[in-house]
Amino acid sequence: MQILDLDRRDRAILLALQEDGRLSNVDLAERVNLSPSACLRRIKILEQGGLVDGYAMLLDQKSCGLPGNAFVNITLDQQGRAALDKFEAAIVGVPEILECYLIAGGSDYILRVVYSDAADLERIHMEILTQLPGVTRIQSTLTLRTVKKTTALPI
Repeated sequence: MQILDLDRRDRAILLALQEDGRLSNVDLAERVNLSPSACLRRIKILEQGGLVDGYAMLLDQKSCGLPGNAFVNITLDQQGRAALDKFEAAIVGVPEILECYLIAGGSDYILRVVYSDAADLERIHMEILTQLPGVTRIQSTLTLRTVKKTTALPI
């Protein structure tokens, strides 16, 4: 299923659920002017069509004791498939790494890493990032403040 295939009600359902994933089906149906059964049927079709990737609860980083964000550029010693696969397999099990993207440009990957304080970031750098397979260069950029953060896609 493609986003282009959606009508205005499907889009309204997805927008509302991105805003508040805990909406009851009755409340959602009312918000998008559908009967609850028709609304639920559409949601099931959207899920089965692959547009819905999952449902999650979002936690507040600061309240969880992890106020810091670092964007870390990683350069590997090799860019072959085996080297990339080995690096990617290693980062999957690192809870401090929330996001990882293979990128084009001066480095190979960019990671979003969360940490509690300077000592924690040093620990992550020394005990985790430098120990990842194939890493030859690490360059970190620390954030000062979050200006915009959303999980909602502009559909």
